[in-house]
Amino acid sequence: MEQQNNHLHTALLVMDVQGATVKMLNDYSAYISKVSEAISTARSNKIPVIYVVVGFRNGYPEVNPNNKSFTLLKNSDMNLDKEEGYGVCKDIAPLPNEIVVTKKRVSAFTGSDLEVILRSFAIKHIVLSGIATSGVVLSTLREAADKDYTITVLSDCCADRDEEVHRVLITKIFPRQALVLNVSEWCL
Repeated sequence: MEQQNNHLHTALLVMDVQGATVKMLNDYSAYISKVSEAISTARSNKIPVIYVVVGFRNGYPEVNPNNKSFTLLKNSDMNLDKEEGYGVCKDIAPLPNEIVVTKKRVSAFTGSDLEVILRSFAIKHIVLSGIATSGVVLSTLREAADKDYTITVLSDCCADRDEEVHRVLITKIFPRQALVLNVSEWCL
C-alpha cells in the first residue's frame, strides 16, 4: 500500500460544506477553521483541492419520490436549487483554478464527474472532509474503497448533527477502510 502521507497522487475532497449545510452545525467557526487548515496545507503542498457539492435544478427534477432523504430535502426550506444554498461556504471558497464537482446523490461519485477528474489528475489517494460524517463522508468512503482508492479521513474536518454517530464512524467503522487522522497530524 502507498504510504498514507505521501502527497504524490493525492487530492483533498471538501464535500458538502455548503451554505445550507454549515447552518446545521453547532460550532460552525471551529469546524470551518479546521477545514481551512486542511485546505491551506493541501495548497501549500500542491495537493489538488476538489470541492464537492450537492445540487439540483430548480424544482428538484432529479429527486425520485422513492428517495427518502432527498424527498425530505425537496420538501424542506433548504434551498439547494439556488446558488446561495448549494454554493461552497464563502469562508473556504475555492480559488479560481480549483474544481467544484456537483453531485446528485449522497456519495461524491454518484451523479458527478468526480471519478473522471480523479483519473485525469492520476489521483490514487483521496483525503476526505465534509458534512455529514454519516452522509457524504460515509458513502464516499465506501464507494472509494470499492474503487480501490487509498483513503484518509480527517476526523476533525468531518461533522455530523449526531455526535455519537460521528464518533462511532470515526473510531470504529472508518478505520477498517481508511487511515483516520486529525488535521494537525495530516499537516505534518
